[in-house]
Amino acid sequence: MAIEFNASDRTTLGVEWELQLVDAHTRHLRQEAQQILGELPELSVAPTHPPLRHELMQCQVELVTGICETVEEVKADLAGTVHRLNSVLEPRQAGLVCAGTHPLGDWRDQTLSPIQRYGELVDQMQWLARRILTFGVHVHVGVRSAEKTIPIVNALANYLPHFLALTASSPFWNGHDTGLASSRSIVFGALPTAGPPPNLANWNAFEEYMDTLLRAGTIASIKEVWWDVRPHPDFGTIEIRMFDGIPTLREVGMAAALSQSLVRLFDQQLDRGYSLPSPSAWVVQDNKWRATRYGLDARVITNERGSTAPLRDDLYELVRELEPVATRLGCAEELETVFEVLDNGASYERQRAVLNQGGTLNDVVASLATEFDTGISAPLRATTAPAATPVTNIRR
Repeated sequence: MAIEFNASDRTTLGVEWELQLVDAHTRHLRQEAQQILGELPELSVAPTHPPLRHELMQCQVELVTGICETVEEVKADLAGTVHRLNSVLEPRQAGLVCAGTHPLGDWRDQTLSPIQRYGELVDQMQWLARRILTFGVHVHVGVRSAEKTIPIVNALANYLPHFLALTASSPFWNGHDTGLASSRSIVFGALPTAGPPPNLANWNAFEEYMDTLLRAGTIASIKEVWWDVRPHPDFGTIEIRMFDGIPTLREVGMAAALSQSLVRLFDQQLDRGYSLPSPSAWVVQDNKWRATRYGLDARVITNERGSTAPLRDDLYELVRELEPVATRLGCAEELETVFEVLDNGASYERQRAVLNQGGTLNDVVASLATEFDTGISAPLRATTAPAATPVTNIRR
């Protein structure tokens, strides 16, 4: 089966940000996505690629940027949509929060969105889908050719623990501390076609694998392959789906900068004839678990012989390696937000600190709301990116 890849000739970006609708007073989830989207038809009923969308449950909405050239444009695009959302939410005494899970939320109390494909997903997956009360950030990065896509996906699999640990924000599940940095990684990862990408040889192998899954009835469309990093042929991008829900716009910019810089670096290395890293499946799986459990305190496997190193050290070295690329892309400042997270704590650490200081889970949600609002209110330059298409392209 031939799969057309709509390659990009520019280093563009697109971001999807899944947000929680919360009551301003109780801090519990509100089941009002349908009403809120109905009040913003200019955002939610666009003929193609609306910037505001339903997600699986009525307590969540998804913000989708247009095609952006820079990380700064991504942030401005998202901030503009949030400002419009807030104009509808404030009279309702509701607000926005983002984390991989809601600290108090119970999936059994949620209402599903009235979208046919979500109903079909629940019918097929049953309990696995019903309990997906999770929130994430997806970053699309454009790639210049299908042939480059699979080598870059394989190389990016080496950085799943880096992506996850920096953004891990779901230590709580159904009102309890799971002991994990990211419970979302476990909950969403239980879906049959989720998890780390398989190590494939090239684009032809990807086409053959998709054809096999379709013939077997495992999937009805390649869009049902929810790998942590996957090609997105329609948009000509690689989509990095490993990030937990990200509480602040500043950290969303960090995730976008890290993604864009890595993909650009790998693209350039392929142009120079280099072979990209292609870690074994056991290394990728083990490292993902280590970040899921220990977050930034994980020790990650660095070679096939089982050598390990502190993930924090690896992140410092990675940022230094990417600094020249990020500078050329105009996102060096956003990339250096990695250092702020390493110094001040990822979200899972900040949330637990609220409890350690005598707070409650309601206080945790309040702190997430404060972080979200503070980040959005910062001045941002208006985006000049096209608003019609929500995702992105890039290379490496």
